[in-house]
Amino acid sequence: MHRLPIERDGLVFVVPMVVISGLLFMFRFSWSGTLVLLLAAFVAYFFRDPEREIPAGERIILAPADGKVVAIKPFPDWKGPFGEPLVRISIFLSVFDVHVNRAPIAALVQDVSHSPGRFRAAWEEEASRANEQTVVRFATADGDVWVKLIAGLVARRIVCRVKPGQKVEAGERIGLIRFGSRVDCILPEAAVLRVRRGQTVKGGSTILGVIP
Repeated sequence: MHRLPIERDGLVFVVPMVVISGLLFMFRFSWSGTLVLLLAAFVAYFFRDPEREIPAGERIILAPADGKVVAIKPFPDWKGPFGEPLVRISIFLSVFDVHVNRAPIAALVQDVSHSPGRFRAAWEEEASRANEQTVVRFATADGDVWVKLIAGLVARRIVCRVKPGQKVEAGERIGLIRFGSRVDCILPEAAVLRVRRGQTVKGGSTILGVIP
């Protein structure tokens, strides 16, 4: 089925702005109409939802979001289903990145949980622990992968569109975070990583690592 090039949550903002801009032009408030129209264009750009070429391969873990890798660290807070240690890859999304989030691996959604919290700047390390977030656990026979959708300083709404018991394909859309955010991908420490700190990644296209 053909998809709109803009995420449907964005239409709630874009359509009223276009209508207001049209009314302003109608009543000859040209400067105001132009400003509102430019704002609508930026919001449409923010909510863009481009198609992605999903890499094929077994046991590959894809980036769940567009953005810059700001941290790659051991994650001692949790253990995998077999007791294996985990590693956290944190991706910062600026307002210029695509904010549609994707499944990192073909899996069964085992759990979805939401935790209220603070709204620190998403590039800060503490944001991974303290900010409001939704955690999705993806279960596979080779090990589990978690994705944290983390609200930032400006982002105030996390939209998660998957639920426990749902099967997803690698690169499938799972939700979005509005207006700047952070996404953590937590994977087995034994995974062979394909990214480095400071690298820019594309959700559903960039391979973060491979589970051996």
